[in-house]
Amino acid sequence: MHNKLIVVSGGTKGIGKAIIERFMEDGFDAVTCSRNEADLYSLKSELETKFSQSSLYTFKADLSVKSEVFAFAAFIEGLKQLVDVLVNNTGVFIPGEVHQEEDGALEKMIDTNLYSAYHLTRALLPEMKTRNGGHIFNMCSIASIIAYANGGSYSISKFAMYGMSKVLREELKPYGIRVTAILPGATYTASWEGVDVPEERLMKAEDVAEAVQSANCMSTTSVVEEIVIRPQLGDL
Repeated sequence: MHNKLIVVSGGTKGIGKAIIERFMEDGFDAVTCSRNEADLYSLKSELETKFSQSSLYTFKADLSVKSEVFAFAAFIEGLKQLVDVLVNNTGVFIPGEVHQEEDGALEKMIDTNLYSAYHLTRALLPEMKTRNGGHIFNMCSIASIIAYANGGSYSISKFAMYGMSKVLREELKPYGIRVTAILPGATYTASWEGVDVPEERLMKAEDVAEAVQSANCMSTTSVVEEIVIRPQLGDL
């Protein structure tokens, strides 16, 4: 009898890692990917030692590249375990304004923040639809609903991710597959390293993970369609 399985794209750091930890604590096996093989090895060693009842499967991939998304999906399917939870978490943030940002910024962030989720979801959905079950979480952002200074193409990509979540929610209702959009505000992760902001102005990645876990624990007759989480003192 296999453990339940969660797939978290880009799970070696920050929110992705916190989600994997929270679910492995509950006895899930987990699958994740990263472009950095050393980070994957380190994560597997750390979490399988900490949660000996669970397995963490890792795969080196750059999900901004379509062929590598398909390779990751094939790896997941090769495990022969049903995917109970999919968290589309892979993302990149390049600050700038639409009219001034570097050429290619939009393409890079759309490829990484949106297309990775689109292609991975499409690859894993047939099996979920066959058994009428599963839960998809899309890691959106406060930037999915509010434009802000220096957000540029990042906001465009996150608005699109939020739109995709709404579309999937409608499409997958008849199949018993739940879809939840997560919209976190500023969270204490590697992307904030070196920024002169007091830690108490940022949320903890573990709190976002707790929200994901709680939403997943609801009965299958209910779905949390979206979760907006902000620092207590407001957006930065």
